[in-house]
Amino acid sequence: QVELAESGGGSVQAGGSLGLSCVASGRTLSRYAMGWFHQAPGKEREFVAAISWSGSSAYYGDSVKGRFSISRDNARNTVYLQMNSLKGEDTAVYYCAAGERSVQSMHVAYGMDYWGKGTLVTVSS
Repeated sequence: QVELAESGGGSVQAGGSLGLSCVASGRTLSRYAMGWFHQAPGKEREFVAAISWSGSSAYYGDSVKGRFSISRDNARNTVYLQMNSLKGEDTAVYYCAAGERSVQSMHVAYGMDYWGKGTLVTVSS
């Protein structure tokens, strides 16, 4: 059994920055692609970013390109999401995800192998 635990959420003003972390426990995820999704109230879960198991490839949702950066440290079983130039529309619960699949398909939430419980990010104007 794998557990993903997000941390780093909180409140920030528009234009500010916030960093999220996701630590995996239970087994190594070095062969899994990792990703982040977010879900705002009343909306569907939306892809934010994903990174390959080696860390050599990363993909981003259109709404966060150029502002967010994903990285991972396999030795620590941790994936990170650095969020810069935050906007009000970034307000959501952010979920960490792990998938035994290609990083190119990590934008699809359906069938994801593991999910964290989420951490709330609130951006105020």
